[in-house]
Order: sequence, then structure tokens, then C-alpha cells
Amino acid sequence: MALNYKEELEKGYTMRTVMEEAERCLLCHDAPCSAACPAGTDPGSFIRSVRFRNFKGAAETVRENNALGSICARVCPTEKYCQMACSRCGIDRPIDIGGIQRFVTDFEEAAGMDILKAGTANGRKVAIVGSGPSAIQAAATLLSLGYAVDIYEKQEKAGGYLRYGIPEYRLPDKVVDCEISRIEKLGAKFHCGMTVGKDITMDALKKEFDAVLIAAGFSGAKTLPMFENNPCVETAVSFLARVKENQGNISVENNVLVIGGGDVAMDVATTLKFLGVEHVTDVVYEEFKEFLASDKELKGAQALGVSIIDGYVPEKVDGSEVTFSHRRIPGELKLKADKIILAVGQKAETAELGLDVVNNEVNFDGYQTTDPQVFVTGDLARGDKTVVWAVRKGKEAAEAIHQVIGGAKA
Repeated sequence: MALNYKEELEKGYTMRTVMEEAERCLLCHDAPCSAACPAGTDPGSFIRSVRFRNFKGAAETVRENNALGSICARVCPTEKYCQMACSRCGIDRPIDIGGIQRFVTDFEEAAGMDILKAGTANGRKVAIVGSGPSAIQAAATLLSLGYAVDIYEKQEKAGGYLRYGIPEYRLPDKVVDCEISRIEKLGAKFHCGMTVGKDITMDALKKEFDAVLIAAGFSGAKTLPMFENNPCVETAVSFLARVKENQGNISVENNVLVIGGGDVAMDVATTLKFLGVEHVTDVVYEEFKEFLASDKELKGAQALGVSIIDGYVPEKVDGSEVTFSHRRIPGELKLKADKIILAVGQKAETAELGLDVVNNEVNFDGYQTTDPQVFVTGDLARGDKTVVWAVRKGKEAAEAIHQVIGGAKA
């Protein structure tokens, strides 16, 4: 029997349990967890506020530093950032920072708090291409500085990979909707179903706006030559988007092979289990000691019965049968499945945007391109490809734009 795809896998804290967790905090003066947060969300401060039952103050700390606070609370690999730096690591276990942040942002929503404010209009306008996490954060920062912001999204709904890639059991659409509505209330104008380079040109945007920020995510799927044109094969990007678009109402084969070991591969494997697939096997290039997926995603997949085989590389494929060899020791593995899903990476699709992209990154440092009016952020900019890093890059790109075109327009 299939699990409920639309129900969050992780349950949130109650008032009692969140206080119990917050009381474990050592209240460090120079909180190492805050220094380790790429987005600067400042967990040391908001956990201190929770500790003393100042939930509104905690919500203000989160939201003022991170426009996607509710989303990061659910999908950030905290064990790689803030929780890894937690002082309690040397005593027992780190504070569940993501869980406390989720409680705080859920409280914010339930209380109807309206924390973000637009700045005094400065007469300048910025166009943002894409509506993923970096775009949303950049828009929030620019609006707070007084800019008018228009966001162009090729899909029918805003959110980018947040909406079309991350499974709903991990990040419900209603949470994405709430975060986007906050940006709309600040004054951002969303133009969905508009592909820049097709429905509107970059030249047209540059003529109308003072700056253009390209925040196009990695919407294209990488593949491996041996799997091309194989009717048994689907990419993870395609599969996850298909599941989201149909709200989980799709038919899936009962024996599925997943190839890949990052968070996207775990999302695919776990989603298959939620859809009722009996046999899900994930073969991974990395060994467990070097695994790319977050601990939470890996353990979640294993808990649902996903078989994970580490350290193997695909060597050849014959229809639905794949032969793997071990990376370090002599050994061969043959697996046959009804369906094969490739989760071996994603790539930029920016041919119509006029960017010089090398190895999935723009070929320069910083956020301003060789065209002084065009900036980039998100996956295209250097740095980790996580949501929390997207928030950081969105803030920094907005500040870079402000440094170049800031000031009231005459």
C-alpha cells in the first residue's frame, strides 16, 4: 500500500518538545552554529529567543536573515553546516536546529506575522530570470532596498526546483506558496509562463530594466552515453517533475533501479517507495564513507526499504539490464529492472541567455558578468548547490547589484 505522498515525512515539534530541545542549547556567546550557516540565518540568536519563549523574536531573526526560512528548515542539510559546528557535538548530539527553525516559522505563519518590509522606492528596476530559491531571496533583498522587481519564470507556477523538483513529502507546495506570497506582498511582480530568449529577449529586458539578474537553475538532466535513447530509462529531473505535476497520481513499475547517490537520487528512491513500488534498488558510485546525500535523506530512504549498493560504476547496459563493476575491488554486478532512473547530475540550459558557461558555472568570479548590466546567482554562481547556499548567493547578488546601480534615480 502506498504511503501518503502529500504528507510530510518529518513531523514538527510541539510547544513542549521544542522547549525541551531548545533547553539543551549551551547559549554560546559566539555561537559557532551561526558562523557556520551559509545564509546567515543566525540559529544561535533564534534558539536563544525560543529558550526564553520569545517566539515572535525568534521568527523575526529567521525571516529578516532568510526569506526562505520555512523552506530551509525542511530541506537544508544542517548536519553539513550549522549542526556540525554545534558545541554539543562534543557532549552528546547537536541541537536539532532545522527542527527548531521549522517550529519558529510554522509559528510565524500561524500567528499571521508580517515581518518583511519593502524599502522606500528608489526608482530603479531589476528583472530576475527564474524563480527558484536564489531568485526569491534576491528579490526580497532588492525590494527591501527600494528596487522594483519583476520575476520571469518559464513554468506555469513560481518556485523553480522548490516546486518542480523537491518531493512534496519533504517540501509541501503550500510551504512554497506561502514563501512566494510573502515576496508578492512586498511588491514583486511574477510573470509565469514566460521564457526569456523566446517570449521576451534579453535585449528587451536590458532596455526596460536597470539590471538583469539571471537565476536560472539547473533544469536540464545529465545522462550517460550508454543510456541514451533507451526506452527503459528516465532521468530523475523528468521523473520528479512528472510526480509533482500529477500530485503523485502516476503508475510506476514494481522493480526500479536508480543510479546515483546525491540528494536527488534519494528523493527519487524515497518517492518510489511513497508511490508503492516494492523493489527499489539504488546503485551508487560513491562508497558510504564519501556519500554525497545528506544523512537525513540517506537514512530516510533506508528506513523505507530502499536497497542501496555503494561503490559501483555502470559499465554497460542491455535494455533493462545493467552491468556494474566495483571501483576498488574486483567484482561485477548485474541488475535487471523494469525501469531505470538516472540521477547523475543536472546541467544549465542557458543557450538563449547569452552566458559563457563552462562546467556548469559562468566563466568569471563574482556575480556581475562581462556585461555590466547582467548579473547571475543561484546554481550558475560558484558555491554549493544547496537551497541554503542559494539564499546566500541571492543576498550577495542583490548587494552586488546595489553596489553597481544603487542610489535614487533622478
